[in-house]
Amino acid sequence: MTAILGVSAFYHDSAAALLVDGRVVAAAQEERFTRRKNDETFPEHSIAYCLETAGLSASQIDHVGFYEKPLLKFDRLVETYLNYAPKGFHSFRKAMPEWAGPKLQLRREIRKGLGGQYQGRICFCEHHQSHAASAFFPSPFEEAAILTLDGVGEWATTSMGIGRSNQIELNHEIHFPHSLGLLYSAFTYFSGFRVNSDEYKLMGLAPYGQPKYVDLILEKLITVNQDGSYRLNLDYFDYCHGLRMTSQRFHRLFGCEPRRNNQPIREIDMDLAASVQRVVEKVVQLAASHLHATSGCENLCLAGGVALNCVSNGKVLRKGPFKNIWVQPASGDAGGALGVAYFIWHQLMGNQRQTVQPDAQFGSLLGPKIDEIDLTEKLSRIGAKFDHHEKDDELAGFISKSLADGKLIGLARGRMEFGPRALGNRSILADPRCRETQRELNLKTKFRESFRPFAPIVLSDRAAEFFQWSESHESPYMLMVTEVQESIRCEPDLTLPKGLDRVNDVRSELPAITHVDYSARLQTVDEERNPFLHQLLKRFDQETGCPVLVNTSFNVRDEPIVCTWMDALACFLQNNLDILVLQNFVLSKEQQNGIDQRELERLRDMLFLEKRVKKQRHSTQFVMSLCMALSMMAGLAYWRFQVIFIAVALLLAVVTIMLIAFAVPASRATIEDVFKKLTLPIRSVVTIVLLALVYYGIMTPIGLLLRRRFGESWKHPTDDSSQWKLSSQRDLESYFKTY
Repeated sequence: MTAILGVSAFYHDSAAALLVDGRVVAAAQEERFTRRKNDETFPEHSIAYCLETAGLSASQIDHVGFYEKPLLKFDRLVETYLNYAPKGFHSFRKAMPEWAGPKLQLRREIRKGLGGQYQGRICFCEHHQSHAASAFFPSPFEEAAILTLDGVGEWATTSMGIGRSNQIELNHEIHFPHSLGLLYSAFTYFSGFRVNSDEYKLMGLAPYGQPKYVDLILEKLITVNQDGSYRLNLDYFDYCHGLRMTSQRFHRLFGCEPRRNNQPIREIDMDLAASVQRVVEKVVQLAASHLHATSGCENLCLAGGVALNCVSNGKVLRKGPFKNIWVQPASGDAGGALGVAYFIWHQLMGNQRQTVQPDAQFGSLLGPKIDEIDLTEKLSRIGAKFDHHEKDDELAGFISKSLADGKLIGLARGRMEFGPRALGNRSILADPRCRETQRELNLKTKFRESFRPFAPIVLSDRAAEFFQWSESHESPYMLMVTEVQESIRCEPDLTLPKGLDRVNDVRSELPAITHVDYSARLQTVDEERNPFLHQLLKRFDQETGCPVLVNTSFNVRDEPIVCTWMDALACFLQNNLDILVLQNFVLSKEQQNGIDQRELERLRDMLFLEKRVKKQRHSTQFVMSLCMALSMMAGLAYWRFQVIFIAVALLLAVVTIMLIAFAVPASRATIEDVFKKLTLPIRSVVTIVLLALVYYGIMTPIGLLLRRRFGESWKHPTDDSSQWKLSSQRDLESYFKTY
């Protein structure tokens, strides 16, 4: 048996994935456990879950891989600052303390995170290789072209190549600072949304606007070549050296400042969303066509943050030239953990690959499961009222009837999804035929923006009846957008005003899942990947004649998707869901007046008991070190400087701290926090002074000399023909280095 652990961390959306003999047995994002959206910290909970699922300890892991090369990424940061110094100090001041810690000590951090039990070598894959591996190796294709697009990895922002059997090869790439992902993030920022988090909101906003700025974007901001390569005009962006994505020149170009997130969405935000969406689609389509022509493959695999743009994916599928497309469900950085594990198993170890149909991602249901064992006792303990259905068919019948009656249902069953989409195991379900469902779910259930669309789930063999969808294609991971069939569309209400008020426009017989441009983010459901969801859709079809349901993630705004039954119950109690289904237990909202929410929170807190124990141990060590330091200072004050009152004061402080710390153990963390807050101004000043000396005293002179010698051609390339660069090829030993 060979166990391979893949890790992604320290940027955003950290995760862990575990392969055993080449088969993925578990994968999860850290945010689902810590309940911090896009948590970037070391994924200790995700790793613990993966090992527990496989029944392994950290000492039994054979190989560990990290999804990128930290020193190569650090090289890009340093070179970027050299190219902008003396500008960019505020960005430098914010970035460098993070790199001085765990980011440049990854071997130590990984071994520490594994409790010191793993003694083997650690593999460091390149960022886009991890994306490519995550896209190709689980795919159902023996051979496929590979296209990865995101903000930036080490240097690469876009890569293309080919996968055959058990090997992948990326042969061309585009380098930072030219990035399609960062272009999209710049418009995300300008429209008042969060970068690296809310890009999907910009995609959902696009249909409300008019693409009137496409030509301006192509003229001023990005130059696009026919082979899909591109370059940005960096004069309009600040992300290289500033704390903002866009520059004042960008703001003057569009005649306004960025929207603040507490301000109403403007018409220009809608129009810019529509425009940059068109530009992204154009670039991806050209890159895909070029890749098809150079690779000769009929299959395409996609990964990277831009691959989560399901509108673009759907258009590439419809327009061709590829016959089949498979997109990694966890296309963002979380998927890199899975990718590096696959890369080690196939690429580095040379193990043969057998393609799995329909794919080797197994519905992406790779996270923790909700176990019925002891659930009866736990629900009773907190005072919950519930019914239990012994058979899945009986439960599916109850849910389908409740949905037909207009109920909103939270469903938490089986294993949690890996990736940003809820695919039926941590979902909120509703009847798509009701005109009020869309607004009800957005405003009263998820407490989010009213313009956000909802996705349909449909029986895979019935999709073509309701959507413009080929029977030969599938979209099991909600990563393709298509349009509803003409036959179910209704005439729009032309009396409604333009803009976001169009959300009220009933435009089809399935208004809850039809976006204002007649589009829908489709999820096709088959019996193999999710048998219960398939059964539920069949029962709803028998009940209503409609094999389609609304499916949205089981969470509220700015929170991760629920993981445990306790997360699901807590979420259920704070919104207007009517029914909660936990495995085969059913809870009705109107019967839950007797729930002890304090007991529920106590049970949730117990999940982090181990982490609190670690924190308490750290605080104990801190208090002991603090008392020793103060005692030494007291001795120095008395023996060296003969200042008795200071020595006495310091000793009294030591005695007081020790009495409090050991009389009330819980106070140790408070003592640590208070001390750090009191010394924060001093530490901040010292840090700023030291970093300023480095930046202005060392980096600025070097940067000015280099720019005088070599110019700034990297910012403004003179070659208009193509921006594709040859990818570097590495030997086996290089993958165990951090550069």
